[in-house]
Amino acid sequence: MIRFGIVGSNWITERFIKAGRQHADFTVTAVYSRTEKKAKEFAWKHQIENAFNSLEEMAQSSEIDAVYIATPNSLHCEQAVLFMNNSKHVLCEKPFAANKLEAEIMITAAKDNGVTLMEAMKSTLMPNFLAVKENLHKIGKIQSYFSTNCRLSPFYEQYKQGELPNLFNPKLAGGSLMDLGVYTIAPIVDLFGVPKAVDASGNVLDSGVDGNGQITLHYSNFKANVMFSCISESTLPTEIQGEDGTILVHHISSPKKAEILFSSGVAEDISEQEQFDPMYYEIEEFIDLIKSECLESPRNTWSNTMAVMEILDDARRQMGVDTVTTD
Repeated sequence: MIRFGIVGSNWITERFIKAGRQHADFTVTAVYSRTEKKAKEFAWKHQIENAFNSLEEMAQSSEIDAVYIATPNSLHCEQAVLFMNNSKHVLCEKPFAANKLEAEIMITAAKDNGVTLMEAMKSTLMPNFLAVKENLHKIGKIQSYFSTNCRLSPFYEQYKQGELPNLFNPKLAGGSLMDLGVYTIAPIVDLFGVPKAVDASGNVLDSGVDGNGQITLHYSNFKANVMFSCISESTLPTEIQGEDGTILVHHISSPKKAEILFSSGVAEDISEQEQFDPMYYEIEEFIDLIKSECLESPRNTWSNTMAVMEILDDARRQMGVDTVTTD
């Protein structure tokens, strides 16, 4: 069994626990929250034995082997390094860090401490995305790529009423690109590697984060265009257009269906039946890495994570959004 500590007590950590408990080698033995009351309430609700409101105490605990970090983006680096320096493996939510510099610090800490470190980018590990990779050759030479991840945030009304939820707080490295746009970028990097150039524009809100935006990634023979927003909705699928057909991926952040529409008019459903919760697959990958004593995932690689972070940094600078820096 891999004994997990949970850093954060929110809806995403609840989903993580539910998904993890589908795995035979997963157990949760500790949770951290900023207040003792909230930590104990969360622990009681999810039948977790240990509750902490001190990260240092939790990092030193002998009751955990690994942690799942799902706190605001600006805290990922500091928290991840703390746990790795205490010989704990780290699964860190997307985006991996607030910027490329922090990502480099995290990877160095993993190497120095000999522990597993992986970004929890679930979509690139899910069966339907893997089906896209396996069938990509069928559509011939790639001519264009389009993807969108636009979802109206439930916190937008709070923001408009003068509050400052995490998503809209620049000090926490918030914004639509970091929260939603990253889901459009990571699959492109996984499929096609590092682009030759990046062009970005966006709508910067009064708080200083991007509410929505567009990015063009330039590759040798085609361009990939993505849109993202936390202040509006889109239902459009991702399209990978080739000379012989087009692959449609529905819900790129959590691919639920994938199909090929061939130029001949024939359609092929390449979807894989999912047996588990979408977050299960990242947990399975992470546990396998720990058991095999691998520091880095061969699928959600550090090089892919670094490439995505560099694109995010570049795009945010072009949009006029400050990137959070590490002192």
